[in-house]
Amino acid sequence: MVTGSPAASSAVLTGTPVVPGAAFGPALLARAEVSPAAVEAYASNGPTDEEAALAAYDDAVAAVADGFARKAEKASGAAAEVLTASAGLAKDKGLRSAVRKHLRTGDDLLASLRAGVEQFVGIFTGMGGLMAERVTDLRDIERRVTAHLVGEPEPGVPTPSEPSVLVAEDLAPSDTAGLDPALVLALVTERGGPTSHTAIIARQLGIPCVVGVGGAMELAGGTPLLVDGTAGTIETDPDAAEAERKVAADRETRAALAAWEGPGRTADGAGVKVLANVADGESSAHAAEAPVEGVGLFRTELCFLNRKDEPSVEEQAEIYAEVLRPFAGKYVVVRTLDAGSDKPVAFATHEGEENPALGVRGLRLSFDNPELLERQLDGIAAAAESTGTETWVMAPMVATVAEAQAFADQVRSRGLKAGVMVEVPSAALLAHRMLEAVDFLSIGTNDLTQYAMAADRMATDLAHLTDPWQPAVLQLIAITAHAGQQAGKPVGVCGEAAADPLLAVALVGMGITSLSMAAAAVRPVGARLASVTMDVCEEAAEAALSAADPMAARAAVLEVLDRA
Repeated sequence: MVTGSPAASSAVLTGTPVVPGAAFGPALLARAEVSPAAVEAYASNGPTDEEAALAAYDDAVAAVADGFARKAEKASGAAAEVLTASAGLAKDKGLRSAVRKHLRTGDDLLASLRAGVEQFVGIFTGMGGLMAERVTDLRDIERRVTAHLVGEPEPGVPTPSEPSVLVAEDLAPSDTAGLDPALVLALVTERGGPTSHTAIIARQLGIPCVVGVGGAMELAGGTPLLVDGTAGTIETDPDAAEAERKVAADRETRAALAAWEGPGRTADGAGVKVLANVADGESSAHAAEAPVEGVGLFRTELCFLNRKDEPSVEEQAEIYAEVLRPFAGKYVVVRTLDAGSDKPVAFATHEGEENPALGVRGLRLSFDNPELLERQLDGIAAAAESTGTETWVMAPMVATVAEAQAFADQVRSRGLKAGVMVEVPSAALLAHRMLEAVDFLSIGTNDLTQYAMAADRMATDLAHLTDPWQPAVLQLIAITAHAGQQAGKPVGVCGEAAADPLLAVALVGMGITSLSMAAAAVRPVGARLASVTMDVCEEAAEAALSAADPMAARAAVLEVLDRA
């Protein structure tokens, strides 16, 4: 039982809310570093011969990668994906070559490991986007390999002795994916943004989460914390009775949400399609068990990240059919290859771009390699025909009406419904003209926010700018939704913003017709929409659009809902 001191002595820290919910418990600080004494001892006695050092490095890397792989086998969805990616990153040949290069200059093994990691940190940081997020993974791998070399257990999140609020500077996927929701009541990180690995996995686990909390690591272990994952606040030493009351109320609310079975509609019967985001056949089968009306985003590139050669049309058709089949009688929105920048695919992406986030990615890959898109569309069409599942196809990174028209022509020639993603601000500003060319639009709020605010979505120092509640981003969404209403065509949201029940109300009020999200977020979003009328949604939209900043927008929408 947590006991709080008088409320007068409490303080409130703020950050970016990621997963809604309330939690009350003692702070458990994760300071995952290898013992400096062990590092110093190994530096004095470690192998000096290059081949011996490399052999020790290979053994340590194999142990770390195996650890990631074992955790991935026990995980699912996003957690399994990022753990598998971490296992591959640990064994990366480029990283090994960097370590060997520094060994040859006379550095010891630990110094060579540190230098090699720093080299890739610089590369990934320069690439931006999700590749910049992999910096956290690299640091985690360095710590774990170092621990194996010096003979210590791998660092990581301490096992709570009682239900606690986990507080960390940042969390690697290997830490977040292994969390037990029965013992970890909430996550609070000093770094990270709303689309970080920590945020994505926290959503999957349903753990209240606030990121980008300045001063979080200055908290003392054991400090009673009341975490509000909706408002993005962490109250230290709150009144215990009041905190327990808030958590109990939140628990009742969550129980009600868990009972929601769809379909998506407001309290007065206005339909809103609640859809799932999927990456492969396994995640599609899992999502089909949720109360969804289809798939709003099938990320095809995740099937090919670890491949050196492009799969044949027939092979692609088999992969896509595994995703389409569980949704026979519903529909699936397939996104064509969104490779480039943060998601390099060996057979498709360009190397050595100076600014890859603004470079040749998504649909732009087909400009000098049109057959790549043609083969993928052939594979999608074949899968649609073999499964009988209604299939919509959309292209990522569309910037002009001409691009949208050319893409739509290719898709329709194969008997499929054509759309484009609104990620580039130009696409939002020209949404009415885009809808003259295509059948639907889908807003990718992660990239739209990044490009509208000129802020890398993985830059912790800019997390306040990469918040989808930013007024400029909401205005772009509203423009796009209004264009859809005028054209009588659907406009959905498939970015992380769709998983926020509070924001979902405002989005529907703006005219958004579908929301696509991780399966774990479906019931909270659907239940929230079912509790409000369309008039309330429209009032919430006006309140959000009139607000001066993200925090004010959240507060304004909460006030509308409290009055409803």
